[in-house]
Amino acid sequence: MGLIRRNLVVRFWSAIAVCICTALFLSGCKKEQAVAPAQPPVVSVVEVTPKDVPVSIEYVAQTQSSHLVNVQARVSGFLDKRVYTEGEIVKQGQVLFLMDPKPFQAQLTQAIAALSMQKASLETARSNLARTKPLAEQKALSQKDLDDAKGQFESASASVEQSSAQVETARLNLSYTTISSPVTGVTSAAQQTDGTYISTNNSLLTTVAVLSPMWVNFSISENEMQKFRNQVDKGLMQRPKDDSYIVEIILVDGSIYPHTGRITFADPSYNSQTGTFLIRASVDNPKGVLRPNQYVRVRLKGAIRPRAILVPQAAIQQGPKGHFVWVLGKDDKVDQRPVVVGDWHENDWFIFEGLSSGDRVVVEGTLSLRSDILVTAKPYSDSREVPAAADNKPKANAAKSGK
Repeated sequence: MGLIRRNLVVRFWSAIAVCICTALFLSGCKKEQAVAPAQPPVVSVVEVTPKDVPVSIEYVAQTQSSHLVNVQARVSGFLDKRVYTEGEIVKQGQVLFLMDPKPFQAQLTQAIAALSMQKASLETARSNLARTKPLAEQKALSQKDLDDAKGQFESASASVEQSSAQVETARLNLSYTTISSPVTGVTSAAQQTDGTYISTNNSLLTTVAVLSPMWVNFSISENEMQKFRNQVDKGLMQRPKDDSYIVEIILVDGSIYPHTGRITFADPSYNSQTGTFLIRASVDNPKGVLRPNQYVRVRLKGAIRPRAILVPQAAIQQGPKGHFVWVLGKDDKVDQRPVVVGDWHENDWFIFEGLSSGDRVVVEGTLSLRSDILVTAKPYSDSREVPAAADNKPKANAAKSGK
């Protein structure tokens, strides 16, 4: 009995010793695991390389006919018929309306008859003067008879000229009964129906809008204009030579209109109600794709940012004190660098202040960074496709959405 108790005590203390040794061994392993050095985080970096970058700016615009003509009746009378299709393109000289010509034809006939009478009177006066003049020279007739003959001849000559003018007026009035388009363009709806009596109160018949060239009007706010001037003064922007900007038209579906235009007019003063500055561009429209009062977007091209610094948008961080980037030093340690950002350009962001040539900027792997830590750097590769002709990403997206 005593021997059994002694064996149990020995086994008990042996088990406790084994547990203590195991716990000490595991604790040692954990300590060794905790003190093992951490691997430096891997980041993607891009090296800053200044370069000249063409830039463009987009604005909401509205088209306007370069020549809008009101087609009006020049004489009063009954409108016989409309001979054009409303809304279609007509050629210069094409007949649009016909008025009742009969009253004007009668007036012309009457004027021609009156002219014939005056011509006959003129011939009689000429013959009378031809007979009176030699007799007056021979003193066979008095000077008064000669003066009367001259007066009758001159009066008859004036009457012929007056009648000739009346004939021309009657002929013009008759021609005005055929109303033609003065320009080539698209017609609007007819303002008067067939059979209506046309007078000065309702003489407007329709309008014809020239389609080519087409004007495109857009406005620049006072703030935008001042911002642009400040960037030019600081050397951040260069205007094209002679301010000859190329105007590109973006249609409502986001497609690019095949013809480019030029700025032809700038309002010399600001609009006091809107605080904007009106700009007008002229663009060829041979196929009539653009129509008056149509909303489009214009993209001004030709300006350049000299020696601009661009970094990917993912590299820009926002903090309590503004924008900053992580810059990799020569010792492969990172540090925060405050920057002044400009506009977006495709997938990049312009940096106006804070970076210089040769700086290495962290693009990917920024979430785990803190100042003065060692990192493992690899070159950044942007595999995303750049949208065609999208020089200003937010505005291009707005154009596609039709806003």
